[in-house]
Amino acid sequence: MARREKVMRMSVELPLWRALTGFRVLTLLYAVGLFATAYDEFRRPGLAIGYYAVLAVWTLATLPRVQNAASCTRRFLAVDLTVALTGIVLTPLADAPERIADGGPTLPSIWTAGSVLAFAIKGGWRWAAGASTAVAVANLIERGAPARDTVHNVILVWVASIAIGYVVEVARASERTLARALAIEAATRERERLARDIHDSVLQVLAMVQRRGAVIGGEAAELGRLAGEQEVALRTLVSGGLTHVSRVSEDAAEGAVVRVVEEPDSGEDHGPADLRPLLAPFASGRVSLAEPGAPVPMEPAAARELAAAVGAALDNVRQHAGEDARAWILVEDWPDEVIVTVRDDGPGIPEGRLAQAEGEGRMGVALSIRGRLRDLGGTAELVSIPGQGTEVELKVPKVSRGKAGQR
Repeated sequence: MARREKVMRMSVELPLWRALTGFRVLTLLYAVGLFATAYDEFRRPGLAIGYYAVLAVWTLATLPRVQNAASCTRRFLAVDLTVALTGIVLTPLADAPERIADGGPTLPSIWTAGSVLAFAIKGGWRWAAGASTAVAVANLIERGAPARDTVHNVILVWVASIAIGYVVEVARASERTLARALAIEAATRERERLARDIHDSVLQVLAMVQRRGAVIGGEAAELGRLAGEQEVALRTLVSGGLTHVSRVSEDAAEGAVVRVVEEPDSGEDHGPADLRPLLAPFASGRVSLAEPGAPVPMEPAAARELAAAVGAALDNVRQHAGEDARAWILVEDWPDEVIVTVRDDGPGIPEGRLAQAEGEGRMGVALSIRGRLRDLGGTAELVSIPGQGTEVELKVPKVSRGKAGQR
């Protein structure tokens, strides 16, 4: 089956990258201006001019690199920070000792903050903390001692970069949440549209065939019964929320990307599984399924085992109560456990019949139902009154303590 993919892009990072681009240019001009106003006080102005020439070429040549996260690679960030640290270390060789002792600026001055901010926007507060620490070490080497103004500037850069990095991480998380919500909303609207179309056509035709078949009788009655079963199954599929959850990924260049992909389940266990899709195939013209309107999350292995136990209970209904017996499945989602009740209107089980069946080697209830629930750390209670049907109550804890949960 061909997959349909709808892509929506959004990014709160792009304005930050654009601001960083302008910040690097402005801080370059500021650093060169500081040098020009104090040119006569430098001990080796030629060394400072050479560094500023390299800094200007590097800043202008790398402007495209700081316009998005994809271009701003780790290698680029490392080289960019090295340029800033080199300027800090070269300051004692180019500037006068008196200016350094009086708290004069380093050669790159506040241009260094742009390099640290690039780390913060790219990798969050942890990357920002690492880059700020490297700048702090370089400043201590440049001054030779932890002067008050140096410590003040280092802490200021440290706190600002870590704060910006944290804000970026929160923005990314909010962006992914919003993208997921938009994708779910789009999928819900599409499912509602399909449900309206199916209700106006297919479901009405199946319901009419069921009614007309019951009136005509004979082979038409059997055809009507089959149409009724298909109507129930289709109605459950449409209204049961079986739409695949959209995938949310992050494109480093463009920001968050939402892809709504229609594809079959791969069968791998990734996070909680919804019990409802596993029970939906059991619904038919003679089996009614009542479930919550919201997903019933369970461990994937436990959900499959519970669904298999429900299937075993329905097999017992067909085998012992007859093909004409009706059954009802009730799903209850409690905070700490899931309860599934299977009830039928058959003749019931005579007292002592289960023990006799186990003695004869028929282990349907003992293994297919109770055995599965025992492995999940749950329980299976069977109540049967002759002439009033049978009820099987299956209880499974949300956090499985049995063998299936350990697997």
